Amino acid sequence: MDLVKNLYQRDKLEQKPTRDGYGHGLVELGKKNKNIVVLGADLTSSTRSDWFRDEFPDRFIQCGIAEQNMICLAVGLALSGKIPFASTYSVFCPGRNWDQIRVSVAYNKANVKFTGAHAGISVGPDGATHQGLEDIAITRCLPNMTVLAPCDMIETQKATMAAGLMNGPVYLRFAREATQIFTTDKTPFKIGEAQVFRKGKDVSVIACGPIVYEALLAAEELSKEGIDVRVINNPSIKPIDEETIIEAAEQTGAIVTGEDHQVIGGLGSAVAEVLGKYSPVPMEMVGVQDRFGESGQQDELMKEFGLTSEDIKKAIRKVIKRK
Repeated sequence: MDLVKNLYQRDKLEQKPTRDGYGHGLVELGKKNKNIVVLGADLTSSTRSDWFRDEFPDRFIQCGIAEQNMICLAVGLALSGKIPFASTYSVFCPGRNWDQIRVSVAYNKANVKFTGAHAGISVGPDGATHQGLEDIAITRCLPNMTVLAPCDMIETQKATMAAGLMNGPVYLRFAREATQIFTTDKTPFKIGEAQVFRKGKDVSVIACGPIVYEALLAAEELSKEGIDVRVINNPSIKPIDEETIIEAAEQTGAIVTGEDHQVIGGLGSAVAEVLGKYSPVPMEMVGVQDRFGESGQQDELMKEFGLTSEDIKKAIRKVIKRK
């Protein structure tokens, strides 16, 4: 079964924001389970939480610009048997309310789902203060926490549904701008699993979020040079699919990671932890290199921060030389 669409004509693929998948997922969950409730922090339309609000107004709570209070309210709802989804931007949640997430959510193993919308550089002109580049690092370090970073709109809907069906804290990360939809309804998604989107024997690229598409483009372009690239979509940052990562290292002998996040503490660090323990091989990390964001359009920032398919190709060539 093909896991992705024919994606090498960038301009012909449909593009939608990953946050749309969150909105669709919430509505579907709401139809299936009356205990699903959604909380907003004055960014209801931006996070697509308004789709749930319009469908189930009696199960939506507007908390205002009070992200810390929102998480505490979500915990109370969870401990009362509800399944709350707390929605706002990643710089505010988990950025502003990390203490409440750590103590009230994670420590209590409360069944709270919280989202970091507009994560990474996807907020573009809003600049450094609104570009959440550290959210994976500060959530995956928490005990009892599940961390998900889906790659496109369809996978975000699946991740939202999966989060609502499991018991326990979940952080769900997604972007603002429209990006290519390249998975399908039949593409598998399961928390704790990665998917091999492209087979290859020379090097493996393990990526999450919108960088997965860039990795697939890089792999296709390098195939013309005789470089056979395996591309792995890794939406489940925690728990991470150690088996697929170890297999990739042993079979291809070199790893490149890609993410719209700081390489320190993000997916790259998570993969390095697995490789260091089980199968050390040469590795390169494509991502934000220990710096703050800046204002600009998304395509400009992708180039500025070295997150494009061209940057992945450079990392692949570099890591192959180290094999």
